[in-house]
Amino acid sequence: MPSNSPDAPSGTGALLIHGLGGTEYDLGSMHKVLKRAGIQTYSLTLPGHGASPEDLLSVRMEDWLDAVTQKYHEVAARHDTLHVMGMCLGALLAVELCKRVGHKQGKLVSLAAPVFIDGWSTPWYRGLRKLVYRIPGLAARMRVEEEEPYGIKNELVRSIVKAKFERGENFHYRWVPLACVREVDRLRDAVRRGLDGIGCPTLIMHAHEDELTSVRSAQLLHEAIAGSQLVLLNNSYHMICVDNDRDLVAATVLQFMDRDPAAAQSPRAAARGAPMGAADVERILGAYRDSLLAGEFETLFPLFAEDVVWTEEGDNPISGVYEGRGALINLFSRLMDYSRNTFAVSDVGQPALAGRSIALPLRFQVQDGASLYQGASTHTLRLRNNAISKVTARADEPEREDALWRRLAAAGGHEPEGDAMDDATLALGAAALPDAFEAAVIELRSLSAPPSAAVAIRLAAYEQQARHGDAPLAAPPDADARDQVGHAAWRLLAGLPTDQAQRRYIALVRRLDAGD
Repeated sequence: MPSNSPDAPSGTGALLIHGLGGTEYDLGSMHKVLKRAGIQTYSLTLPGHGASPEDLLSVRMEDWLDAVTQKYHEVAARHDTLHVMGMCLGALLAVELCKRVGHKQGKLVSLAAPVFIDGWSTPWYRGLRKLVYRIPGLAARMRVEEEEPYGIKNELVRSIVKAKFERGENFHYRWVPLACVREVDRLRDAVRRGLDGIGCPTLIMHAHEDELTSVRSAQLLHEAIAGSQLVLLNNSYHMICVDNDRDLVAATVLQFMDRDPAAAQSPRAAARGAPMGAADVERILGAYRDSLLAGEFETLFPLFAEDVVWTEEGDNPISGVYEGRGALINLFSRLMDYSRNTFAVSDVGQPALAGRSIALPLRFQVQDGASLYQGASTHTLRLRNNAISKVTARADEPEREDALWRRLAAAGGHEPEGDAMDDATLALGAAALPDAFEAAVIELRSLSAPPSAAVAIRLAAYEQQARHGDAPLAAPPDADARDQVGHAAWRLLAGLPTDQAQRRYIALVRRLDAGD
């Protein structure tokens, strides 16, 4: 009979194990994905991790195995079913753990297990490390640096990871001691022995282009573990949980764990098409109001549908129809550029129903020469699928507001547009252009005054287009509001050749430097 004790095992859990030098970040959004599917997740910080790389010097393979074994028994007592999943070093530990405890309480998922260190980016002298191990003390003094491509094929995600490293964020060690790699080698040797003793259903996922460990690792596991399932990925490097195939990885894992693969979708994606309740409307209107009052246009951005249409009524340099979420960057840029960053919403009134739409009255102010212009307008919003799909902005005093924006434009109240190029920039030859571009990147940092947020967004988009070509169709799933704005601005440049992106960047920096 089932126990009525609150401590009795129940439900399904999953133990997730991170990689060498890493954290939960190695597994991307897998914790969230599994929780959405009704699976309780657990993790641990492996010995030597979470502080500084030097802490790995004294760690032995047995320390990692003891830690995951202890965590396994702790979690296994709480659930009827427990799955074990690991990424990179975590995959090796997951395999060895299941082998040693005779795991049959659930399933095993191995993600990019480095049974062999033979990927395309590993140096030819990788095999010499075992000679270094024999020299007392030398392995403790040598480092293995984390370098590009950081196991990531997606250039945008890679740039985010690079920026995190440069900011010193503690999400992954920048290097590990060679002495620690020796312990990984010991674990790899242990994993290869006795694989036929694993009796639980096993999923093995690996990328064809894994730069650290070739598919030979996955094939060895697949051949040795009876009944295992092998899935090879075509569009990722080593970090498959955060790279281009991340959605496929999540959906495949869910299906393997007998859950609906649709749970791999984010809550926002899953909510599309669902009816909106009063709480949803109140949440969106509250966020819209708060963002306007705070002057944080970038936090407005995620509230809009991809195909939003914003109509700014009037007859002035700001008015017009802005179609698509990316086009709103141009609207907000113009507001701030023409007003020299003085435009501010001072009050947002109570919403009122206007047919199928919602009307929001607001008051704003703009510095107009020596005086402060104070105006009022109404934003009429149409909501659909948990997003704002349409906005109509109408001034309370249209003629007065038109005159304001014309006056500010005539007074030169705007910063240089990115498309304008001077003769010197146009004359740059193909050979000189790359160096001139890199010089402009450096010059931007030394300007006496930083550009406005709007111009900074344009510059960042030009640089991304120049370095990486067209933007991916979607921003990374973990992108914050600012990153989403930047990605949308980059998307607007689709099809722009590298040399033209470089020239626009150079011209814009030169005009900023000239004080235009």
